[in-house]
Amino acid sequence: MAMAQWRNGNGTLTVTDAQGGQGEEIPLRIAASYRARSRGLLGQDGIDGALLITPCGSVHSFRMRFTIDVAYLDRKFKVVAVHTMKPGRLGLPRLRARHVVEAEAGAMEKWGIRPGVRVAIVQNGTDRK
Repeated sequence: MAMAQWRNGNGTLTVTDAQGGQGEEIPLRIAASYRARSRGLLGQDGIDGALLITPCGSVHSFRMRFTIDVAYLDRKFKVVAVHTMKPGRLGLPRLRARHVVEAEAGAMEKWGIRPGVRVAIVQNGTDRK
């Protein structure tokens, strides 16, 4: 399978449960370029939905204005780990992580994102599960 070509832009994130059912569609911003990945959520007071940073294996929350939830995803979009990070923290690298999803603190639990579940990402009509 060829490596997906990600572009900066918008999309949706959907959580898939163990029975294959789909949850709600969460608005998603995608940061795929070096510049967009470096900026992330810096300078923002919050986010509607989530931010996908790809490729990415670790994040930090230096100069952040709010606490975030961070979900580390492997190459098949399975959640490897979920952590809450206060501003000014450095996250440990996750060796299997290829993508990171960031959202406001508490959002991951509300959406059912926890280790072991898979998410589906749709960008501009392209399905990535």
